[in-house]
Amino acid sequence: MIMEYSKKVGTFVLLELFYLGFLVISICNVISDAACLESERQALLRFKQDLANSSDRLASWSSSGDNCCDWTGLVCDNITGRVIELHLANPHHPDDDTAVPGKPYERSRLSGKLVSLLDLKQLQYLDLSGNNFGGQIPGFLGSLHNLRYLNLSNSGFEGSIPPQLGNLTNLQYLDLHDTLSNYLFKENLQWLTNLTKLKLLDLSGITLIRGTLDLSYNTFSNSIFSWIFTLTSLVSLDLGHNSFRGHIPGGLRNMTSLAYLSLSSNQFNSSIPDWLFRLNHLQYLNLNSNNLQGTISEDVGNLTSSMSLSFADNNLQGAALRSLGNLCSLITLDLSGVRLSQDMSDVLESLSGCLSDRLESLFLVNCELSGHLSYQLGRFKNLRDLYVTKNSISGPIPDSLVRLASLRQVNLSKNRFNGSFPEWLGQLRELELLWIGENMLEGVVSEAHFSNVTRLKLLQASGNPGLSLKVSPGWIPPFQLGAIALSSWNLGPRFPRWLRFQKDFMFLDISAAGIVDTIPDWFWNMSSQFFYMNLSHNQILGEVAQIFNTNPPAGYASSIDLSSNFLQGSLPCLSSNVGTLDLSNNSFSGSMSPFLCCKMEEPKSLGTLHLADNYLSGPIPDCLMSWPNIFSMNLKNNNLSGSLPSSMGSLSFLQSLHLRRNNLSGILPPSLQNCSLLLALDLGENKFEGNLPSWIGEKLSKIMIVSLPSNNFQGDIPHALCALSSLTILDLAHNNLSGKIPECFKNFSSMVSKRNSSDPISYSFGHFKNSIETTLVVIKGILLEYSSTLRLVTSLDLSDNYLTGQIPVGITDLLGLRSLNLSINHLSGRIPQTIGNMGTLESLDFSYNQLSGAIPESISNLTFLSYLNVAYNNLTGKIPTGTQLQSFDASNFAGNNLCGPPLTDNCSTNSVKPDGAGNSEGPMGGLEVDWFWFYVSAALGFVVAFWSIAGPLLFNKTWRHAYFKMLDGMETKARQCFL
Repeated sequence: MIMEYSKKVGTFVLLELFYLGFLVISICNVISDAACLESERQALLRFKQDLANSSDRLASWSSSGDNCCDWTGLVCDNITGRVIELHLANPHHPDDDTAVPGKPYERSRLSGKLVSLLDLKQLQYLDLSGNNFGGQIPGFLGSLHNLRYLNLSNSGFEGSIPPQLGNLTNLQYLDLHDTLSNYLFKENLQWLTNLTKLKLLDLSGITLIRGTLDLSYNTFSNSIFSWIFTLTSLVSLDLGHNSFRGHIPGGLRNMTSLAYLSLSSNQFNSSIPDWLFRLNHLQYLNLNSNNLQGTISEDVGNLTSSMSLSFADNNLQGAALRSLGNLCSLITLDLSGVRLSQDMSDVLESLSGCLSDRLESLFLVNCELSGHLSYQLGRFKNLRDLYVTKNSISGPIPDSLVRLASLRQVNLSKNRFNGSFPEWLGQLRELELLWIGENMLEGVVSEAHFSNVTRLKLLQASGNPGLSLKVSPGWIPPFQLGAIALSSWNLGPRFPRWLRFQKDFMFLDISAAGIVDTIPDWFWNMSSQFFYMNLSHNQILGEVAQIFNTNPPAGYASSIDLSSNFLQGSLPCLSSNVGTLDLSNNSFSGSMSPFLCCKMEEPKSLGTLHLADNYLSGPIPDCLMSWPNIFSMNLKNNNLSGSLPSSMGSLSFLQSLHLRRNNLSGILPPSLQNCSLLLALDLGENKFEGNLPSWIGEKLSKIMIVSLPSNNFQGDIPHALCALSSLTILDLAHNNLSGKIPECFKNFSSMVSKRNSSDPISYSFGHFKNSIETTLVVIKGILLEYSSTLRLVTSLDLSDNYLTGQIPVGITDLLGLRSLNLSINHLSGRIPQTIGNMGTLESLDFSYNQLSGAIPESISNLTFLSYLNVAYNNLTGKIPTGTQLQSFDASNFAGNNLCGPPLTDNCSTNSVKPDGAGNSEGPMGGLEVDWFWFYVSAALGFVVAFWSIAGPLLFNKTWRHAYFKMLDGMETKARQCFL
C-alpha cells in the first residue's frame, strides 16, 4: 500500500545507530586511496559475467578499471582495501512510478546466475534486493561469516531457504521478504536460533507453512514461533503474508525490545489482545488485512512511542479515537475499514489533541463516515497524506484544506461531495496525487484551478459528469502528469489539445467526455508511450493507423479501449505489445487477416481481444497460434463467415469465447477441445452443424457457460455433458436436436445449490487486465444480457428442438435453477410431481409440447416464480391455487383442458343428463339425430382440421417460427389497442 510510511522507517531511532556505523565506514572509504585486492577484483568480474544488466547499472565494473573500490555499489576497507560492502539493490521500488507501477523497477532488475562470492572474505554488508535472479538462494552465502547485513528481498529466488544461513552468527539484519511471488518457503526455522545478534528479521510473504497455521490456542512447541521467540534481541519483526490464523501469538509479549512489528495480511480472527498495547517500545505496528474482531480499545493510548499505527482492512467496529488523539509522536494513522459510523466532524474533533501537531498521514477509507469535511481539518497543519475515500461525506470541499500547505496526496473519491471544483486547489504547491472522482461536483474548471500545482503527477477526477474543462486552445499546463482520468467530464467537442504538452503520462482515461472529433496526428505520435488508454463512449471519427505501435514498460503490455465510437475502415496491423484491446461497437470493416497475421515472427502479448458489434467479414484467420496468450475473445455481431480455424485450439489459455450472431458454419473443430481452461463458450446464432461433440463434456471440465442456440446442431444430446459439474448456463435452444433429455442432467452440481455470490465472473491471465464476462440468456421469454450479476444466473434452455420422451424427474433435483425452458418440443407424459422442490425457479416454460395429466399441486410452492407458460399441451384438471399462478395471463394456460383462475372456466359441471332410455331428445332441442354418428363425424372432422394446420407447424421449423412470430405480432397490436 502506498501508505506504509516507507515501511520500517529505518526501524526508527533504535536502528539508526546500527546504520550509523556503516555510514562512518562508507565516509572513511570515500577519502581512502586503498586499492582493492586483485583476487577480489577478479571474483567480482566473474560475478558480473553471469548477470544480465539491461539498465547498465554495472557499467563501471570493467576489466580496464584497476581499482574495484571505485566501482558502483562497492565499499572497501580504507586500510586493507578489502571489499566489505556490496550494494546491488534495485534503486527503484515497485510502487515508485504512479502511472505504471514497475516501469523503472523492472528495467533496473539484475538477473542471471549468482556465482560464488567466497573470495570476498571480509564482506560485512550484502544487499541484492529488488532483482530477479531465480533459482534457490545459494548456500555459499552461509560461509560469509563476517556478514552483518543480508538483504535478499524480492530478488526472484525460489525453493527452500538454505539452513546454511544459520552459520551467519554475526548477522544483525536479515531481510528475505518476498511480496512479488510465493515461491520461497521454509517450514523449519530452527537455524534462526543461532542468530543471537539479530536485530531485524523480515520473513513476510514467504511460505513458512503449508496451508494455514492455526494459532488459536497459542501452542508453539511445534510451530515456527518457538524459534522466533528465542530472538529476544529483535527490534524489528515482519511476519506479514504468512497465512497465520487464530489468535495473535501470545509469545510476542515477551519480545519487549520490539520497535517494529508487522503481522499484516494474515488470517488472525481474534480480538486485538490488550498485552499488545503494553509493548510500549513499539514505534510501528501493522495489523492490516486480517479478520480481527471487536474494537480498538482505550489501551492503545499506552503506545506513547508510536509513530505509525495501522489497523486497516479488518472486521473492527470502532476505535478509541481520543486515546489515539493523545499519541503525540504519531505520524501515520490508518483506520481504513474500521466501522467508525460517525460524523466526520466528530472524528476530527476526537483526533485533534496533541496528535494534530504531528500527524502527517491519515487514512479513513471506507469507515462509514458521514457529515461534512469540516474546518477541524485545518488543525492538522503537517498533514501530507489524506485518504477519506469510500464514505458518505457530503457538502462542498472545505476551504480549510488550503491551509494544509504540505499536502502531497489527497483522496476524496467515492463520496458525496458537491458544489464546485475548488479553485484554491491550485495553491497546494506540494500536491502530487489527487483523487476526487465519483462525487457530485459540478461547474466549470479553468486554467486557474491548476495555476501552481507544478508537482502534480496524478489527477483522477472521473465520475463527476457535471464538470466541464474550459481552457484556451493554447493552454500549456504547469504540470506533467503520469496519470490522467477525466472520464464523464465534458471535454469536447474538440479533442483536448493541451494533452500534447503532457510528455510523461502513460495512463489516460477520457472516456464519455463528449468528444466529437477526429484524433489529431500528434496524438497518434504520442500513443507509443501509453500503458493504459481509454477513449471509449465518445463520438470519435475517422480511421486508426498508428495507435497500436505501443512501447509499454518491460514486462508489461498496454491496454487500449476505443469502444463505442464512430471509428471505421479496416483494422491495421496489431502491435505485439498490446495486451488488452477493445474496439467493439464501431464501424470497422473488412478482413481480420491483415490485423492478426502480420509480424508473425514477433512474440505477442495480446490477452484480451474484443471486436464485437462491427462489420468485419471473411473468415477468422488461421494464424491464432501466433497469439498464445489470448484468454478472452469477443467477435460477436459481425459478418464473419466460414468455419472455425484449427489454430483456435492453440489458445491454451482461452477462458472466454464469444462468436454469437455471425455467419460461421461447419462443425466445431476437434482442436477446440485443447482449450481446456474455457469457462464461457457462446457460439449462438450461427450456422454450425453436425452432432454436439462429446468432448465438450470430456475436455472442457471447467466450463460454466455453454451457449449454442440458433444453429443447426442435430442428433442426441451427448451424455458426456453431464460431467460438467461447474455448468451454470446451458442453452441449446433452436436447433435440430432429437432423442430424450438425459436423466443425468441432475449431475449439474452447480445448478443444485443456490448461488449467492454477486461477484462478476471475470477472467485474467498474468498481468493482463481483468475481463468481465457478459452473456445473453433468455429468461421469462425475454433475451437479457447479464454481466455484473451473471454469477447469480442459472439457466437450462432446450426449447425449439425435436426432443421426445418424458421430462426427467432428475431435473427437479436442480434446486438452484432459476430458469427452465423445454418449450416447443415433442415431450410427453406428466409434469414431474416434484417440480415444487425447485424453490429458486423464477421462469418455467413447458409450452407447445404433448404433456398430459394435471398440473402438480406442488407447483404452487414455487414462491419466486414470476413466469409460467404451459400453453398448448394436453393438460387437464384444475389449475393449482397459488398467489403466483392466478396472477399469470390466461394465455399461458391456453390450448389445454384446464379450468380455474386465471381461466374463465371455474370448473363447475352444468351438462344436461338424459331423462330416460326412450327419450331421443338431446341437446339440439328435440331434433332427433343419431348421436353416435354425430360424435364420430365431429371427431373425424376435428382430427382432419387439426392435423391440416398443426401438422406443418410441428414438423416444419420455418412455418412454426413464422406462425409464432405472427401470434406475437397480433398480441402486440392487441395490447396497443387497449393501452
